[in-house]
Amino acid sequence: MANTQTSKWRIALVVSRFNAEVTEGLKRGALAYLKEQGIAVPDAHIYPAPGAFEIPLIAKTLAETGRFDGVVCLGCVTKGDTAHFEYISENAGAGLMRATLATKVPLAFGVLTTYTEQQATVRSLDDKHNKGREAAAAVVDSLNTIAAIKAQG
Repeated sequence: MANTQTSKWRIALVVSRFNAEVTEGLKRGALAYLKEQGIAVPDAHIYPAPGAFEIPLIAKTLAETGRFDGVVCLGCVTKGDTAHFEYISENAGAGLMRATLATKVPLAFGVLTTYTEQQATVRSLDDKHNKGREAAAAVVDSLNTIAAIKAQG
């Protein structure tokens, strides 16, 4: 059962359009987890990003509005034949870390960085291992911890 505080949290999602089949699965997992926690996420609070590289800026912009307590960021980067994978993966993660520290709003890194499309598909299935669920749980857990710290004074 969700606690009273949890149901009041305003959560946004940023979902990459690149690798849409995988990111839609991640989105379903995140939304299912949040619903289980009593957190409603209207469609208007789900924002598209062209790809993983653009997620940090969109997430930071959402965090800076003050309208959201946390942002679940979902994307997928699969290794190809060039170094592009490494640059996108590293900078998406580093960008989200900088943004979350700057805004003090939990921004979950739910960007898959896989070596094969099969690995990405498995991690986005509608089951308990869905990485979108895990990213949503990271936001909720972070909000719980931050609330506990603030309650201690």
